[in-house]
Amino acid sequence: MTLTSVPARPPSPAAGGPTKASELLDSLTRTPRRASRVTHVEQVPPRSSTTTDWPSWALPSLVERLRKRGIDRPWTHQVAAAELARRGEHVILATGTASGKSLGYLLPALTEIAEGGARRTGPTVLYLSPTKALAYDQYRVLQNVGGDDLRAATYDGDASWEERDWARDNASYLLTNPDMLHRSLLPTHRRWTRFLGSLRYVVVDECHQYRGVFGSHVAQVLRRLWRIALHYGATPRFVLASATVSDPESSARRLTGQNVVAVTDDGSPHGGLSFALWEPPLTRLTGENGAPVRRSATAETADLLSDLVADGVRTVAFIRSRRGAEVVALQAKDNLAAVSESLADQVAAYRSGYLPEERRALEQALQDRTLLGVAATNALELGVDIVGLDAVLLAGYPGTRASLWQQAGRAGRDQTGALAVLVARDDPLDTYLVRHPEALFGPPVEATVLDPDNPYIVKPHLAAAAAELPLTADDLVRFGPTAPAAVRELQDEGMLRQRKYGWFWTRRGRASDLADIRSMGGAPVRLVEAATGRLLGTIDAGASHLSVHDGAVYLHQGQSFVVEQLDLEANVSLVKRANPDYTTTAREKTSIRVLSRDRSGEWGEAELAFGTVEVTSQVVSYLRRSFASGEVLGETSLDLPERSVTTKAVWWTLSDAAVRAAGITRAALPGAAHAAEHASIGLMPLFATCDRWDIGGVSTARHADTGRVTVFVYDGHVGGAGFAERGYESASRWLRATRDAIHACECTEGCPSCVQSPKCGNGNSPLDKSGAVRLLDALLSGAPTDRTDEGDGGTP
Repeated sequence: MTLTSVPARPPSPAAGGPTKASELLDSLTRTPRRASRVTHVEQVPPRSSTTTDWPSWALPSLVERLRKRGIDRPWTHQVAAAELARRGEHVILATGTASGKSLGYLLPALTEIAEGGARRTGPTVLYLSPTKALAYDQYRVLQNVGGDDLRAATYDGDASWEERDWARDNASYLLTNPDMLHRSLLPTHRRWTRFLGSLRYVVVDECHQYRGVFGSHVAQVLRRLWRIALHYGATPRFVLASATVSDPESSARRLTGQNVVAVTDDGSPHGGLSFALWEPPLTRLTGENGAPVRRSATAETADLLSDLVADGVRTVAFIRSRRGAEVVALQAKDNLAAVSESLADQVAAYRSGYLPEERRALEQALQDRTLLGVAATNALELGVDIVGLDAVLLAGYPGTRASLWQQAGRAGRDQTGALAVLVARDDPLDTYLVRHPEALFGPPVEATVLDPDNPYIVKPHLAAAAAELPLTADDLVRFGPTAPAAVRELQDEGMLRQRKYGWFWTRRGRASDLADIRSMGGAPVRLVEAATGRLLGTIDAGASHLSVHDGAVYLHQGQSFVVEQLDLEANVSLVKRANPDYTTTAREKTSIRVLSRDRSGEWGEAELAFGTVEVTSQVVSYLRRSFASGEVLGETSLDLPERSVTTKAVWWTLSDAAVRAAGITRAALPGAAHAAEHASIGLMPLFATCDRWDIGGVSTARHADTGRVTVFVYDGHVGGAGFAERGYESASRWLRATRDAIHACECTEGCPSCVQSPKCGNGNSPLDKSGAVRLLDALLSGAPTDRTDEGDGGTP
């Protein structure tokens, strides 16, 4: 989050962004073949600013420092949030990218610190960021505006022990992340009594990133923090900052457990944006089952990035995966090297998993503009101050409209117009969106989906809380309705013991180790170069079977490696340098069992249900695909163990009579259900804040637990993440969009744009595109017809 200056004059439509952005778009579409790939251009008009006076209580010296940075008058939303926080309210500031949200909490926080003087025991502020890069960016802002009384420090995994000790004993403004709060600060809170006893504000920056399982974990960490602060006599105010989200009060309340007031009227100016939707062309190649293959979004994005950098246009390309970011940077470098080696040096990749010194060097290169083009994962989405970008490329829909606008908003921060281009991947959701722009540019952004009452998440945090301070009956209310049952389980397992003053942790080990807040799959797997012992990075345990299995191709900073051995016991994947002309894709087999129905509804001859399921999966092989064409070169078997999780799912069934009436034969039914499953997974992110890789699916012509044709879509995390429940609540609209996406696709037999899935464990066989449309027509014939609202059982 950044402090943004108010321009002397707001941009006008005549001098605004569309002219500059149109020139950039024209340069990318010089040929008719290129121009035909643009399916829609949305013009976001310039917006004038609305300013107001500085609050009367604002520290004069702070105001003077801000004025020296060009901020003569604050915007209205900044002062509105600051006034609420100063009065003692919990507040969420939910306005657009580059709207200077940080000033909304810096005004009251820095003023209160200054009012306490230079005393070590004066007021303190805790700043939480989802990424280290954002915390360091905020630290640089504090160095410029904080004043002599401010003792700011970063506290993360990169800090030395000396730096951590200084921060604990002296810091008045501590910048950290939920991971360090969970694993370090809260378990050792007795050493932090000075800081916690004086805590006035807890800033939760980019809070829309706390969704799904990660968000649910963070919600429990914040409840633990509140409890410890109260123990030391502090009642801090939560100040949350977010890109615009739907229903911000509700999202913030679920995250913090407190009633929160929202500030949503954005008073900042905007230079205007031209937002182009771009569909790569079909190639002459055919993929699985003879389906046409569209040029990949990464290849298309690499070409666009090369063109923009060659024209001197500062550009960030957001890529959805670590490997994709490396591939785009590598291809762009190769393209530019043919023009000039110096141009090739001005492109780099940026992603999580790099070592600290690598990240710092890249961030500095971005700040001093020695890099013109960057291929990045969403690690750069979050508020890192990259001033002067002219263009943003998005290689595939980022999963939510909130992230879409957050990434697009990286460009044009100097109040001039900018260009954003969404390059569609060859999958159902992206294809649907570039052909239905109203789905992107019409609705408001999504509500953040998280489930802080997930019993699998509550349980380890109750253990951690008990190790911090004995749990009381009042505490169980704070931790939610599943807490009493979780405490009983912990007692039965011998981890907690009840005494007169509450429940106590009984083990010698660290209770906080029971909860991995970034995933629920165990300790991360380390990527180690076998020949040298060099640590390349880490990957979540839950993704290791799919990404770093034996034989997998792994990319790191433009260099290719092949995995020699995945050692699951040691949590190590040993790799060697190599330059294969192929990529690898794991294949996984999955089965599912219904454990309970929590909610259900009848849709005529169909039933829609939501409940608890057990999912058993096993990675059985991997495919080698040509790097250039995507052609499958071969398949290699793997011997990896099965993994089972209990999670939440939404599913629908259809009677045999309805299937026959739809003209679907018994032989065609498996392919029809399989195709409908793939497409519904692909469209789910349009209705829940998830990625298709956060969810999974199973379809069967006759499931043992339902006795009917059944299609499941489940959360890919233990205990669920809230996505399947969201699908249940919006099922009518979700499944209609699924049917429409399949029907509208220009292919004949089914392709990656409609019913083929890149992660299908059955090699996308069988699939029946026309049968899927008829099956969904039969399902939807009994569904609610009003598409505007949501309700139980998918009833709008």
